[in-house]
Amino acid sequence: MRLTVLDRCTVTRGDISLDELERFGELKIYDVIPENRLAETIRDADAVICNKAKITADVMAQCPHLKYVGLFATGYDNVDIREAARRGIVVCNAPGYSTDSVAQHTFSLLLNLASNTVAYNASVHNGDWMRSSVFTYLKYPITEISGKKLGIVGYGAIGRAVAELGRAFGMLPLIHTRTVPVACPYPVVSFDTLLAESDFITLHCPLNDQTRHLIDAAAISKMKKTAYLINTSRGGVIEEEALAEALHAGRLAGAGIDVLAEEPMRHDHPYFSAPNCIITPHIAWASTEARRRLIKLVCENLDAFLRGSPVNNVARKELIE
Repeated sequence: MRLTVLDRCTVTRGDISLDELERFGELKIYDVIPENRLAETIRDADAVICNKAKITADVMAQCPHLKYVGLFATGYDNVDIREAARRGIVVCNAPGYSTDSVAQHTFSLLLNLASNTVAYNASVHNGDWMRSSVFTYLKYPITEISGKKLGIVGYGAIGRAVAELGRAFGMLPLIHTRTVPVACPYPVVSFDTLLAESDFITLHCPLNDQTRHLIDAAAISKMKKTAYLINTSRGGVIEEEALAEALHAGRLAGAGIDVLAEEPMRHDHPYFSAPNCIITPHIAWASTEARRRLIKLVCENLDAFLRGSPVNNVARKELIE
């Protein structure tokens, strides 16, 4: 089998080995390939593994041998799965590998916002503690999270993991989800109730027509001015200009952001100058352990395909008809 791996630099910086992929046959590995060279790069491949490379209908038409697309990701909006299904191309994603990593990063953002850790660290490095006349100084507010309401939008694996972490810290989770779970130990509330009552709101929903700009100016106006918003899901779930304006106007206490509608971040992005906004470069998923699980799952997906029993195939005709 001729296997081409794209987007290597998005899953490893040399710390995670891709050597296991060599057992599948003739292997070619690339970092980021420009869109106008993608089809020629994978033209002879029987199988492709990628992260964000756009496998469009046009690309598929130029790759007559292509039978399998594996993803270094759970999301698959970079692949035209309808065209893949029409052509009989199997497309396998990698669900579940990053649940603990994303939940941990969500709480990293939450705790940094609550304790103003980033601001205090910068203050100390600017010499403020050295100039202090006493043993401490109270330059920024610190908020205890125990007893606070944690609004969780989306109650999949990550939402559930975040709820458990919140409960461990003594928080009171509130859940808003499209599909109400049969057994949920936390209150399931309307979106408006979650906005109005939560002290911290964290987003764990997919990006689709129903959730795009779910957090807009109208939604923000229903939140407490003392509330914090955290997004480790998809950037497009938030109307970014509206959030930046709210932070500048003091209508929210702060935000923790790991994802943007367009990535990488541009120089004039509205979040860049927004106060009380912690920004990380889409790394919630990327713990060393999560990336190791990802490579293992990608290999398991390809093994299953070669056995004739593909798993995690998101291009099954019954799923998209």
